[in-house]
Amino acid sequence: MKNSPSWLDGAVFYEIYPQSFMDSNGDGIGDFNGIISKLDYIKDLGCNAIWMNPCFESPFGDAGYDVSDYYTAAPRYGTNEDLKRLFSEVHKRGMHILLDLVPGHTSVEHRWFKESMKPERNEFTDRYVWTDSIWEEPSGMASLRGISDRDGSCAVNFFSHQPALNYGFYKPERPWQQPMDAAGPIATREELKNIMRFWLSLGCDGFRVDMAGSLVKHDENGRGTISLWKNIREFLDEEFPEAAMVSEWGEPDKSLEGGFHMDFLLHFGPSHYNDLFRCEKPFFGGKGDVSEFVKKYIETYKSAGEKGLICIPSGNHDMDRLSRSIKGDRLKLAFAFLLSMPGAPFIYYGDEIGLRYVENHVSVEGGYGRTGSRSPMQWDNTANAGFSSAAPEKLYIRQDPAKDRPTVENQLRDGNSLLNEVKRLISIRKSSPALSNRGKIEFLHAEKNEYPLAYLRTAGDEKILVVINPSDNPAKFECGLKPREAVYTFGGEITSSEGYITALGISAGFYRV
Repeated sequence: MKNSPSWLDGAVFYEIYPQSFMDSNGDGIGDFNGIISKLDYIKDLGCNAIWMNPCFESPFGDAGYDVSDYYTAAPRYGTNEDLKRLFSEVHKRGMHILLDLVPGHTSVEHRWFKESMKPERNEFTDRYVWTDSIWEEPSGMASLRGISDRDGSCAVNFFSHQPALNYGFYKPERPWQQPMDAAGPIATREELKNIMRFWLSLGCDGFRVDMAGSLVKHDENGRGTISLWKNIREFLDEEFPEAAMVSEWGEPDKSLEGGFHMDFLLHFGPSHYNDLFRCEKPFFGGKGDVSEFVKKYIETYKSAGEKGLICIPSGNHDMDRLSRSIKGDRLKLAFAFLLSMPGAPFIYYGDEIGLRYVENHVSVEGGYGRTGSRSPMQWDNTANAGFSSAAPEKLYIRQDPAKDRPTVENQLRDGNSLLNEVKRLISIRKSSPALSNRGKIEFLHAEKNEYPLAYLRTAGDEKILVVINPSDNPAKFECGLKPREAVYTFGGEITSSEGYITALGISAGFYRV
């Protein structure tokens, strides 16, 4: 793999869920022009890169992760020209934007799938994973059966309306399981390149790839899928060497070998990410444990090597809102952590103002319990918190009804707000090589059921000690470093005496050493 795009080294991402960010035409659903109108806000926050959730044509049975046309923008958001203008406006501000690419499955409404259901062989017969008989399901996977005259069952990846695209089987065991080099899987892979080529040519800067590690089926240790992405990496290096690729994989040893520049620490799997923010006793809630997370993080960090980046997001459209478990000033400590760790930070829209999880939401677009984390952004104190001019009952997703709901307008006026603290932290991060995406990290104190968390960030001659204590009480740890200058403090400065450093309760600080 060639070196990653240079802009990733200083990237701070902002995730936009397009239907809930800003509505420009009063239909109750966010859109491209609404996003354009708020780009200056994102830039002022300090974010210089955007990840936008799926925006292609879709019946929206799963929030756009069920694509019905990869080459056409969803009309609810605007046209391809509107999307192209969004790319242009992002670039005018010195920012970059990634589209959300869903390569593993489509909607049942996609033309490819409708053609694949026909009993007569055609160009799309092998575009999806089908068994040879209606009586046989693909082992280990759910399937669609009895839906057409074609004899066979079609594998699905998640919801029953998401048929799995065919990239082949690493080790075929049944006649219908095609090898990776069969004509059908190769055609699917080449069409994926065409999709990427189309949007990169229109001006997007790369992709966040959904379920990137799941494409090849029965894939022993990910070897088949890694090989597939290596092939795509060769195409990108040849035609679009500046295209950034971020994977939803959660195993950087595999994703980075495949040619991705960055991987996410996922909220599911072995990362212990939820130990920090979303469990019965989260570490940043003041009564939790960080040790298992740190152990796994060190392992992941080493596997990423010098070229790879790891993202620890504030949240995303699939998780509870950060503010559901972390309250008050501890939210500021959570961001002190997120914005002082290596890799490119990702802020989920609204987390920077403490947007709340909206309880008891009826599911929208397959969101179910996730729907409460997808409510409209709250901009000001006008109707619908400035999100839309539609009648409240016409909002696609219900908004936080509380009178004290946080808004951008109110928090900008309050010097002590979460929003202003996040802006401050991003600014400090950008001014410090040690705190940057590629600065190195060494953990100094992350003991089981103990506070504080302490680590050293280094780049060149700059060394910065980070100490974060979300607990109510002062906490100390043994440390031979001598703090010289405070770069950032919240809740009071640390004290250093007789080889120990003590941090006040609910405090965070960055110190030159």
